[in-house]
Amino acid sequence: MNIEPDMNKKNKIIWAGEPQDHDYPAAASYLSLIYPPSQTKKLVEELRRAPMTQFHAKDVFRASGLALLGPRNFHVKKVRAKIADGQKISPIMLVRNKRNGKVVIADGYHRMCAVYPFDEDAMVPCKIV
Repeated sequence: MNIEPDMNKKNKIIWAGEPQDHDYPAAASYLSLIYPPSQTKKLVEELRRAPMTQFHAKDVFRASGLALLGPRNFHVKKVRAKIADGQKISPIMLVRNKRNGKVVIADGYHRMCAVYPFDEDAMVPCKIV
């Protein structure tokens, strides 16, 4: 299985219409490191109800202040393989941190790191609260 994108051709990134059910507990797990339990629960409930929107991949990274993981990361490789094989990937979930003006990638960091090399201008579907 080829897990490297063919940079000579534009790979189409196929997004699922909504985050998968298992993405919400993953978001809760990460958010619980940042926020107290009651706030984490509230944020995940808000994410479930939030409408889908989209942002450019490069803007999500800029707003988050996070570094891009390289293509050798195990989870990034798995997502890159899905993209190369034309499989759907799940939208991401974002939380606005009003205290520091950053965006927290509650779920989907590895997907973002996989998408960026394919197309930094890609419109990334997400939920944001």
